[in-house]
Amino acid sequence: MIKLIICASRRADITREQFDLYWRDQHGPLVASVKEFARHVRKYVQCHWVESPVPFGIPGTYDGVAELWFDNVDEAAKAFREPKYLEIIRADELKFVDPRKCISFVTEELPVI
Repeated sequence: MIKLIICASRRADITREQFDLYWRDQHGPLVASVKEFARHVRKYVQCHWVESPVPFGIPGTYDGVAELWFDNVDEAAKAFREPKYLEIIRADELKFVDPRKCISFVTEELPVI
């Protein structure tokens, strides 16, 4: 099993609150509703930014993290090539995310604790 991690940044014309609300209430349910994409995904988690005194990283760099689990890299690639992903989900992402300021990478979990 592999996991795609996306560190997301909001568009400059929306607030963090607007980003959070849209991502949670509009985009999340939309992703789940696109069966052609969702059939490839084993798990999808949104990690929303929380005000915290924890001293790691640079505050404000990213507004949230999306985690998507797939059986393997080939399944992930198939998911993102789905015409319905490109037509529906990708178009919706551009309503609240600035893709030029996001990063993503594929990982394999190594449990420690």
